[in-house]
Amino acid sequence: MFASLTTGCGRAPRRRAPALITLLTAAALTAAPVAPALAADAPGGSGGPAGGLTAEAVDAYMADYLDSAALPGASVAVTRGDEVVVTAGYGTDSTGAPMTARTPMGLASVSKAFTALAVMRLVEEGRVELDRRVTDYLPEFATADPRGSDITVRQLLTHTSGMSDRGFHEKSEPAPNSLRGAVERLRAAEMTAEPGARFSYHNPNFHVAARLVEEVSGQPFADYLDEHVYTPLGMDDTVTVDTAAEVFEAGTPTGHIAAFGVPFAVTEPTSFYNGAGGMVSTADDMAAWLIAQNNGGRGPEGESVLSAEGIAATHTPAAGVPDDTHGLGWEVAETGAGNPLVEHGGIQFTYTAYQALLPESGYGIAVMANTGLGRNDAQAITAGLIALAEGEEPPGPSSTALLAVDLVTGALAVAAAALGVRGVRRAGAWVEARRGRPAWATVLRLLPYAAVVGVAAGVNRLIAPLAAGRDLAWTHLFYLAPVAWTWLMVSALACLAVLAARGLRAARTRRSRAAG
Repeated sequence: MFASLTTGCGRAPRRRAPALITLLTAAALTAAPVAPALAADAPGGSGGPAGGLTAEAVDAYMADYLDSAALPGASVAVTRGDEVVVTAGYGTDSTGAPMTARTPMGLASVSKAFTALAVMRLVEEGRVELDRRVTDYLPEFATADPRGSDITVRQLLTHTSGMSDRGFHEKSEPAPNSLRGAVERLRAAEMTAEPGARFSYHNPNFHVAARLVEEVSGQPFADYLDEHVYTPLGMDDTVTVDTAAEVFEAGTPTGHIAAFGVPFAVTEPTSFYNGAGGMVSTADDMAAWLIAQNNGGRGPEGESVLSAEGIAATHTPAAGVPDDTHGLGWEVAETGAGNPLVEHGGIQFTYTAYQALLPESGYGIAVMANTGLGRNDAQAITAGLIALAEGEEPPGPSSTALLAVDLVTGALAVAAAALGVRGVRRAGAWVEARRGRPAWATVLRLLPYAAVVGVAAGVNRLIAPLAAGRDLAWTHLFYLAPVAWTWLMVSALACLAVLAARGLRAARTRRSRAAG
């Protein structure tokens, strides 16, 4: 079936080609992200069941995982109660240096839990109320829809504000460079629901929350976190930054994407992160954070960053929102064994992170991996460690499924290029074969080629519904599935070349006939 797309660019398409080309081209960039989810359901050979999550079990599991995955390196923190089980690095960074427990790593959206905790500190101090309107504390906040003035602080932290990526294209719009700028640009945001009516994951909710912390506390957000969270917990190597570029300026090694099972380092695209994904930390520091989460807000040295009641509130889903499992910067779920799980992931284009709390056993797990959203190794590793903690067989990495997608789409890219060349060379014969036919019939036969070009130009919008409505810029799809993206681009360029060759040849033929 996939061959129909490539052959459509090299010769006269069959009448069913328009539908096939449009559907299959969209499928090119949806197959890759689906593959990890499918593969993650299958048990793997990494490690084995264990009656607890020991340092030795983590080391063995990580060694097996790296042996079978296109993952250069990761760092892991595991705690239990107020004790550190293990903090370590595995594999290498983009320079070839060994990963360690002190290697700086971007936390991506794991940062949201820190923003929520900062807001909750202000709540406990009596300076903020969760159910009051944001504009009571941050008058500069406004959206294009007057309903935006009714958004409450709690609704920001639970992604129930009514703002969404459908109403404001956060990733594909020009990136600001400050929290003030991030809030200002929301004046163009359209609301897609009444505040409090439904859940829509939207990073600007946390940009606004972080800016609110600045306004109420009178401190830059990074300074507030450093004074009230990082320093009390002893997180000496953790920092907060504004932009993607600053994540790497803070010492994070370059991340990776993978093609044909081989990771390669690439620069993270420009984006604004602060409040929603702007933290850089280490495995050692994340162990202190996990202890505070499982120990009523108290870190390894007994310093408190939030009351036990405040911590519990962040782990509690919002009331009154159908099917919403999100707390304040956290998500509440169940493990494969049916035990309570409090978690949150972070996905950027070239690195991922994940944190998980197992309330019944007291384990805390944090994983930072130097591969991006096309693989999401941090989540896969976390799932494996949770399985080990519960005595279950951990799932294996999804490398086999991803490699299969790359091999198929890579072959199709080569075929599309070859058939494009063939179509250009045979443009004259194609025009001659249509001599005497109505112009509309010729145009109709060319429409499938134009459809492929159209799909390529707007594929980021076409796949948004399959990505829960999340916004992606056109260039971001390369990071998601580089080989499938290449297939799509090669197919589009091949079709453009065939269209141009046939159009030019038809024009030349008409001129020759007119002159004769």
